[in-house]
Amino acid sequence: MSATASGSSSASAAQSRGQALVERRQAVVCQGVGMLSPMTAASATGAIITDADGTEFIDFASGIGVMSVGHSDAAVIDAVNAQVANLQHACIHVATYEPYVALCEKLVELFPHHEHDDDSTKAMLVNTGAEAVENSIKIARQATGRDAVICYTGAFHGRTLLAATLTSKVHLKQGCGPFAPEVYRLPFPAPLPGETIDEADLVRRELHRLERAFADTVSASNVAAIIIEVVQGEGGFKVAPKAYLEGLRKICDEHGIVLIFDEVQAGFCRTGEWAGYDHFGVLPDLSPWAKAMGGGLPIACVIGKSSVMDKVNPGTLGGTYGGNPVACAASLAAIGQMEAMDLNGRAKAIGKTLHQRFTDLQHRVPAVTDVRGLGAMMAIELSEGGDQTKPAAGVVKAVIDDCRSKGLLIIAAGVHGNCIRTLVPLVITDEQLERGLDILCESVARHASS
Repeated sequence: MSATASGSSSASAAQSRGQALVERRQAVVCQGVGMLSPMTAASATGAIITDADGTEFIDFASGIGVMSVGHSDAAVIDAVNAQVANLQHACIHVATYEPYVALCEKLVELFPHHEHDDDSTKAMLVNTGAEAVENSIKIARQATGRDAVICYTGAFHGRTLLAATLTSKVHLKQGCGPFAPEVYRLPFPAPLPGETIDEADLVRRELHRLERAFADTVSASNVAAIIIEVVQGEGGFKVAPKAYLEGLRKICDEHGIVLIFDEVQAGFCRTGEWAGYDHFGVLPDLSPWAKAMGGGLPIACVIGKSSVMDKVNPGTLGGTYGGNPVACAASLAAIGQMEAMDLNGRAKAIGKTLHQRFTDLQHRVPAVTDVRGLGAMMAIELSEGGDQTKPAAGVVKAVIDDCRSKGLLIIAAGVHGNCIRTLVPLVITDEQLERGLDILCESVARHASS
């Protein structure tokens, strides 16, 4: 049943099932678990979600970047079913099992973090992106014997206490303090709203800001790690300049600081490369990953140089469910599908379409003040009257609601909620992509001009 049929009598009757489900949720689920919309989900396949009313939606959200191989991928389902029948849980601390080891072998093959023959790469598995981030910091602190961590404005690293401390979006952590100590924040290396600046000048300014922070904010000798998203997720898909990341790598090497690239949202083909950092030729010491890694099952990891990873005390990492065998099997299958279907190539093609459609929209609609991202990780920024100092969060909300009423699921981003981000399943068909973009671009043009 398509979204256009929602006005029929049968859909009207079915609609109460969706509303009833939302009401049941509100009665028993803590309101701290945010609800972005009253939409429901009953089933899904490929790039289509069907709600509790039987209405179909083109999915431009992918469960916030998770379903890159598409909903209900047959290979992932088969791997999960086979593993469930064989071994559901053992706990890696208690007994070693094949799926955990096999997945770590695949991860270090795909994401080598070492450059010299006297080093190697190792991995460890957890359940969520926030866990991966927290373990990255724990590893860096143990490896360096230092306490401080530097992070960035606009960052999102999770909602657990340390991850929330690193996260910049205030409303996602309001009332959750006191937060973890020894965390220091710098501006993300991007132009200020409305600022026109040459990228080389921007990079010089922001690297100088970091060096100055070592003198007036926190000593470099006390900094364990610098953590940055090379493409910000919740921050609105801002991309760090290549020269800044190169400078960051040099500074970290000079001061013995562990460099961490958070790949939780950008990783596993989303940008058209296996890692977001692959676009820049800069290797981190450590990187946390999650989201698309599991093909829909909860799994995450930390990958890093053995020379850093192996300085950690036994028993300080991991947990009961980390690297659950069923989730490992799903991850191995999902990665296999990414390779078989060349989802990096597909992400590049999707990104080309997104960029073209969004730049065309920007030329027609002054309120669209920026188009940015990498590969299929693309966003538009909306500002009132084309003034970047006036975020148009209200327009974004109206567009998202309007798109949902027309059969398109899409979500916002940005510190001020004035960006619309695309996280389509990378298996989306060209027809589905174009149809979704038709709905989105028409809605933006209408609401931004009203």
